[in-house]
Amino acid sequence: MPAMIHPSAIVDEGAIIGEGTHVWHWVHVCAGARIGEKCSLGQNVFVGNDVVIGNNVKIQNNVSVYDAVRLEDNVFCGPSMVFTNVFNPRSEIARKSEYRPTMVRQGATLGANCTIVCGTTIGEYAFVGAGAVVSRDVPAFALMTGVPARRAGWMCRCGVKLPKAAENSEVCCPACGSRYALKSGRCELLSGK
Repeated sequence: MPAMIHPSAIVDEGAIIGEGTHVWHWVHVCAGARIGEKCSLGQNVFVGNDVVIGNNVKIQNNVSVYDAVRLEDNVFCGPSMVFTNVFNPRSEIARKSEYRPTMVRQGATLGANCTIVCGTTIGEYAFVGAGAVVSRDVPAFALMTGVPARRAGWMCRCGVKLPKAAENSEVCCPACGSRYALKSGRCELLSGK
């Protein structure tokens, strides 16, 4: 199935958009962007030139994905969440050569109105809560909330918060039964769907 592009969207020549992707109202995709299959770009999304978006990525309304941002497969970007690409911007000083890369790993969720400061990596299946401000790397499966964002627990791949458990122990998801090991400030999948 070819990409579906709304008539009000602007897709610059040279942009690559995968099959089955939907590009909705008032979206702008720049020429160098590479977007995978079965994605959804909601109303008023902007995608810069130096952006790579994997398959099955959902980008909700009013999100700008700036240069130097990479989104792996199955990432969810909530409404009006924010990426940056310059750490110390000034209007009168050009810093395009100083963009800091941002990587969002497979399956991560970025909640509505959260901010991801450039130069960070969001681990696979991490979950950034609505309104959180992330200014440092986030481990896989971490639930991050607040300003600045701090770990408030662990999340299962299925999107359910894991029960609290002691460090160096195992925990089971109450929804899907996946098992995880908690050790050294990390959460690792042991078994599950």
